[in-house]
Amino acid sequence: MRVMSLATRMALAAVAASVFLGGFAVAAEPALTIGLLLPGPKNDAGYNQSFYDAALEVGRNIPGIRLIVAEYVTDAEAESVMETMIRQGARLILPCGFPLQYPAVAVAARHPNVRFMHPGGWEVRPNFSNFFATTQLHFYIMGVAAGLMTETNKIGFVAGMPLGFTLGNVNGFHLGARSVNPDVTTHLLFTFSWGDTTKEAAAAQALLDQGCDVITMHLDSPIAVIQTVEAAGAYTIGFMSLDARRYAPDGWITGLGLTWGDYFTQSAQAVIDGTWRTGFIRRGLAEGFLEIAPFGGRVPAEVREAVLAVAEDFKAGLIDPFKGPIRDQNGVIRIAEGEIWGNEKMGDFDWLIEGITGSPK
Repeated sequence: MRVMSLATRMALAAVAASVFLGGFAVAAEPALTIGLLLPGPKNDAGYNQSFYDAALEVGRNIPGIRLIVAEYVTDAEAESVMETMIRQGARLILPCGFPLQYPAVAVAARHPNVRFMHPGGWEVRPNFSNFFATTQLHFYIMGVAAGLMTETNKIGFVAGMPLGFTLGNVNGFHLGARSVNPDVTTHLLFTFSWGDTTKEAAAAQALLDQGCDVITMHLDSPIAVIQTVEAAGAYTIGFMSLDARRYAPDGWITGLGLTWGDYFTQSAQAVIDGTWRTGFIRRGLAEGFLEIAPFGGRVPAEVREAVLAVAEDFKAGLIDPFKGPIRDQNGVIRIAEGEIWGNEKMGDFDWLIEGITGSPK
């Protein structure tokens, strides 16, 4: 069994020793102990914080919840961390990192009475479910906001790794912007890392130097990008945690927040009741997995109204962003006329839509 890093051991021990969750006392014999594994810090205003805040919400909603948190968990040490959590009584494990999927599958096989919920993967077992939000479809709404707010008709996107789902976010963002501003171009830069603040700040600055005045991102933490853009007096659109807006007091437009609190609460209660069921779950704005962040003070009323109107159309099922004909950067039709790419195709992107500057690899 692999040895845990010092940072993970300290984070695990500190929370496990506590009898409080988010300021609420829990029973000596908890109704449920939840193990939460995070690949980064719980206060990153991004990916990790979205899960941490949701786990705390479970404790506010259900009496007697005990939460064990391990931060900075790598795939190499994930099995050891989960085994430790199970020995401490965890019956629901949330391995919230993309590379933690297969370590969690292995631990799930050894502990059939423990439930596992992994975000963003594809594996499903009797005690192992998979969930995430339909961000690729809903980034269209963020694109609408960017297309209406840009003055240079150049908008930017800083992304971590060139995965299919990431490309889908970029494509959806661009389609939304083009729907309200046909002259807009989207400029994409990859950092080839989910968490390298130096590269993220450099990428944001490079997009600013190209004339982009609205920039968004798909990274574990948006802080470096937001602060770089804010310092330049440009606009930011956030992603992951709704808390990101506090880093852009002047240039914040809005954001797409991952809101897992209700889903985690329902799942925890199902584990307690013995009614938990596995599945491959993808939900969006209408189902409560996503939320439109509050608007910044510089966003005109007509832009707010337009963005919220598009969001309502999404909830009503009136918008299919990836409806053909759609061409790639080389002018080749990738989605034929009348064809619709729905959620089941969102991991299939290995190409970018015409009007996007940057490489899909």
